[in-house]
Amino acid sequence: MARKKIDRIEKGLKVIDINAKGMGVAKNNEGVVYFIKGVIPGDVVDVQVYKKGRRYFEAKPIQWITKSPHSTTPPCDYFGVCGGCKLQHLSYEGQLEYKEKGVLHNLNNIGKIDIGTVLPITGVENPYYYRNKMEFSFSNKRWLTTEEIAQEGEIQRNGLGFHKPGMWDKVVDIDHCHLQADPSNEIRNAIRSFAIKEKLDFFDTREQQGFLRTLMIRNTLGGEVMVLIQFFKEDQEKRELLLNFLKSQFPQITSLLYCINDKGNDSLYDQNIVCYYGQDFITEHLGDLQFKITAKSFYQTNPKQAETLYAIGKEFANLKGSEIVYDLYTGTGTIALSLAKQCAKVIGIESVPEAIEAARENAVFNQIENAFFEVGDMKDCFNDSFVEQHGKADVVITDPPRNGMHGDVVKQLLKLAPPRIVYISCNSSTQARDLELMKEAYTVLKSQAVDMFPQTHHVENVVLLQRNDIHE
Repeated sequence: MARKKIDRIEKGLKVIDINAKGMGVAKNNEGVVYFIKGVIPGDVVDVQVYKKGRRYFEAKPIQWITKSPHSTTPPCDYFGVCGGCKLQHLSYEGQLEYKEKGVLHNLNNIGKIDIGTVLPITGVENPYYYRNKMEFSFSNKRWLTTEEIAQEGEIQRNGLGFHKPGMWDKVVDIDHCHLQADPSNEIRNAIRSFAIKEKLDFFDTREQQGFLRTLMIRNTLGGEVMVLIQFFKEDQEKRELLLNFLKSQFPQITSLLYCINDKGNDSLYDQNIVCYYGQDFITEHLGDLQFKITAKSFYQTNPKQAETLYAIGKEFANLKGSEIVYDLYTGTGTIALSLAKQCAKVIGIESVPEAIEAARENAVFNQIENAFFEVGDMKDCFNDSFVEQHGKADVVITDPPRNGMHGDVVKQLLKLAPPRIVYISCNSSTQARDLELMKEAYTVLKSQAVDMFPQTHHVENVVLLQRNDIHE
């Protein structure tokens, strides 16, 4: 049923929660639910309702009666515009409280799980500048503010930034982003200025024409920097003009790459990536391990907090050195490789061939010989023959995507019946669903949330399950 546009005022609503889209949740005296932009729990506001759903209204605040004690001023000039970092107006302490509360609500109410011990949520030292990968789009029709539209004279319409939510052909031009450390902002701003000066064509998404398409910047905790520019068409003179400018202007770039992509979409994974300068990879450290990261690599976007997440997973697994470990949804093998020294053998399973190839390369890179990786759809390859080949698991680590584990995977887990399961999840609601399916056979001994993505509603959660017939 389509949402109806309406226009009415509702006064004195107290915000009690935040939904998955980062909108405040409130109820009036009749119990009607309101989703409100730009508010946080503890706010009391008058709102203008603009949309009606089947069981709720959507609204925006027009006046604050009371401000939440967790209210704070967003540092970003683009808060509420670019679509990211939706919780900047909520103090970091408030974010952690909200995330921990949300995880426990899902485990208790969706999964109806009894949790032995709930450990405090683990936050980050710095809730900004934590991402190691950012992707920006060029546009010849950037999003314009009301003030810009009203001004007289010619308007510079080229922009380099993030796509405006709800406007697929518009880009919010970004001067300073608080998500990635320097030199990310300097590189992006220099590219934009140079491209405008040299009259290089910015991409037109609607018309599918132009020269400059996307920019990706990756960095490491050790200071290595990768820059990848995606061009829509080849123009060697203009391409080399820009790449040589970057090479000379930013000597800290250790990997300068490009590709020519004239497809209808800007996905890189089927493209030929060319190394123009330096190496075609950067190296990240995770504990005592090193990981080669290419332009197409899957890797945790918050590497510092990833160490914390894996340390908790390792602690929950409580390995003694003799165990066979399965790592389901292994990705590029970061968890599997971090556990390899603490067990007899670890086997990672992943459906993406490129990720498994990277996992095997990183095993060789780190001289790890007891880690093995298999590619295939989890529900198909995680079966009896797999168990016969690799041996029965003593511990299973599972870190599925947001939609959780497939029902067949859960069934196979229950059939395999490992003594311990460590379930790492980026979506506690699907985690709770899966745990409910296993609660007749397993007890949740511990649970701990880990904040990987400050300023967003996303949160990781780690639980330790023990088979019910085991008593330690």
